[in-house]
Amino acid sequence: MNLPLPQNETRTESRHHRSIQLAVVTASLIWFAAANQIATQAARGLAVRLNLSDGYQLLQSIFLLFLLVVGTMFLQSIFSGGTPVRRLIGLPRRPSSRKEFATGAAIGWGVVLLAVLPQAFFGALYVRFWIAPRSLYLLVLNLITVAMLALASEIGFRGFAFRRLIEALGPAWATVMISLLFGLIGSFSRDSTILSVIAWTIFGVCLCLAWLRTHGLWLGWGLHFAWIASLGILFGLPVNGIDNLASLVESRAIGRAWLTGGAYGIEAAPWTLIPLAAAIAAVVLVSSDWAWDYTRKPLVPAGYAMDVPPPAAHTEMERAIPPAPPALVQILPTTPQSRSVEPER
Repeated sequence: MNLPLPQNETRTESRHHRSIQLAVVTASLIWFAAANQIATQAARGLAVRLNLSDGYQLLQSIFLLFLLVVGTMFLQSIFSGGTPVRRLIGLPRRPSSRKEFATGAAIGWGVVLLAVLPQAFFGALYVRFWIAPRSLYLLVLNLITVAMLALASEIGFRGFAFRRLIEALGPAWATVMISLLFGLIGSFSRDSTILSVIAWTIFGVCLCLAWLRTHGLWLGWGLHFAWIASLGILFGLPVNGIDNLASLVESRAIGRAWLTGGAYGIEAAPWTLIPLAAAIAAVVLVSSDWAWDYTRKPLVPAGYAMDVPPPAAHTEMERAIPPAPPALVQILPTTPQSRSVEPER
């Protein structure tokens, strides 16, 4: 019979488990930062050696993805082995994966459109088109690069560290901490402001909710990809202070900082906070079916075994009943009842 642990031992075991999870989260985030530096140096060296200046960012994202997967597999081996790689990094194989990605991309595109439209209405957005064979090549290259960078960011923040933090602190505190970290990292970008940090923090909350509602990165990956691709490639605007993603379209925003975000980009504009808040509501609404399919815990039958011994009085009554007499056994006669010899006539 398994006896429950004393309360003090249970608390000690819980604190020990939480400490391990927090240590793994810290190691995961440190590895994410180190992998980013290693990938940057490796991509720069290879791009210079092979004269691949256009593909520098793509090489960096590929190297970063590889290093993140290797590091995640190593950290997961601390707990258990044999987990499929796709499930380990947060991309489980399931029928709705393409739909989740497309839905996230639609939400991201809609949020960017809501953020950019006021600039167009007030005449603060100046657009220039560049139509050339090289621009089409850069368009495809930048789309692939943005997809890889968005995936690397999702794996680094929400593919492994976020899940371990949920086990240690619960989903609410894990969302707050990862989102704040996601926003603070944006503060290291060029020309960042307090508003840009707030915007990226809200965006981090939206991406965390995408994971919590689907237990996968498909929805968040699509949302993150569409946000960067729509701003940097479709509209040709700076993204997180980066302005080298434009290929076919190059835009310049001129006007008040509350509308354009200044030198940093539209993420530093106060108006952008409203579409980002709307994105949180959109993620919750569109993911209701997936939340039921992928996050609902299996139903466990209630109750317990009813092996209760009968009352003592009932047992005594059963003992008081006299045993039944043995059944009579009928013995057939040994003398034959029919004539053995027929009478003479």
